[in-house]
Amino acid sequence: MFKKIEVWILYLVVLLGIPLTIGFGALVRHEALGGKKLSVISKPALFLAEIPANIKKILINKHFLAQDRFPSLGGFSGNPNSHETYLLLSRHDGDLGAGIVELVDLTNFKVLHTWNPDIDEFNKSVEKISEFKHLSRDKNQSRYLLRHPKLDKHGGLIFKDHSPLIKIDACSNLIFQNTHDLFHHSIETDHDGNIWVPSHSYPQTLPIFKVGRDIPSEEGYLDDSIVKLSPNGEILFEKSVSQIFIDNSLEYLLFSAGNSKFSNDPIHLNDIQPVNFDGKFWKKGDLFLSIRHQSMVLLYRPATNKIIWKGTGPFFHQHDVDVLNNHTISIFNNNSKDFVDGDIVDGNNEVIIYDFRANKYSPYQNKGLIKNDVRTTTQGRSQILPNNDLFIEETDYGRILYFGADNSLIWTYVNRAGNQKVYQLSWSRIMYTDDDVKIVKNFMESRGKCNN
Repeated sequence: MFKKIEVWILYLVVLLGIPLTIGFGALVRHEALGGKKLSVISKPALFLAEIPANIKKILINKHFLAQDRFPSLGGFSGNPNSHETYLLLSRHDGDLGAGIVELVDLTNFKVLHTWNPDIDEFNKSVEKISEFKHLSRDKNQSRYLLRHPKLDKHGGLIFKDHSPLIKIDACSNLIFQNTHDLFHHSIETDHDGNIWVPSHSYPQTLPIFKVGRDIPSEEGYLDDSIVKLSPNGEILFEKSVSQIFIDNSLEYLLFSAGNSKFSNDPIHLNDIQPVNFDGKFWKKGDLFLSIRHQSMVLLYRPATNKIIWKGTGPFFHQHDVDVLNNHTISIFNNNSKDFVDGDIVDGNNEVIIYDFRANKYSPYQNKGLIKNDVRTTTQGRSQILPNNDLFIEETDYGRILYFGADNSLIWTYVNRAGNQKVYQLSWSRIMYTDDDVKIVKNFMESRGKCNN
């Protein structure tokens, strides 16, 4: 049944295989580095090399599965809030296999409303646009999280997930879908109700990326931009953060990686926080920017294109900058560092307060975070409320914690599905101000009848 193979034939195959393997690897490297001269054959080579990884993504994808660090917890546990507050709970529903947002009354933990949009249907109308050609593959219904949802005063829910910026109504019907760029990370509104969102500019237009460096726009330099949109989703202002760095003599930070290696993501803008009032240290219309990959927070003035303040200090790979009063801000410090084994939290997450008046950084409620082992490596949110309570989303582990002003843990939420597995959250938003409460009440009165 089987015939013997001459040894010389085997040696010949091995000898021929060595240069073929080297040549194939060279083609893959050529394409990965953005070369175009041999793209006719290097693109197929890269496609073949990525087959195992793509198969793994399809067959072994855990769909936002989180490590189960809290086996005895699921859903809400503890005492509800005594004051009127609400939660826009953004999470991957492990039973539905999709991202949803729930409006929760935190005085009784009851779900008042649920949004579950048809992402696959939304994708159909934009997949022919070059920038979004892989949207149906990478951001379909089961792979999409409604990141940092914002309920506006008109009753619409705004969200994105490295995708178009989307607004839906109470029944999850599409109101608008802005396809100007890939929008990502935070969503905030300013004093005029305009929307501020980070984006990846496409294609890259800065001259520095055209000189001596041939980078394909699809997988090349991630040129983060700050984008201002009207409540109707129209672009009002856009500015490249790379260009802001260059204009303010910080270009050296963009191209200073060690070992002469080019970094395609030296900025990683993850939060834009509008300043809505004048003060000694800022003006209304200024923006706080969280630059994760520089472990840096900037105070930027769009009116003059100037960086007013640059903060670096006791925080690493931070997220979520909030303005607390006329002289202090808070920063969610992931405290994650790139060690030899990868990006690891060095101890625990922290909430850092910076006092402009005293020029001083200080931790807030650190005892509670240490005691409860809060340590999301990436992402994460924090909010200090006027009564000094503290809201934390431990995104990577699917947990929310709410602390009293005395460091005591009041309640927790763990995103455990019916299959008893825990899934990630996606930047949930606590609503606690008078304006927030008014928005929720107006929404509940006017939402009409849907499926929930």
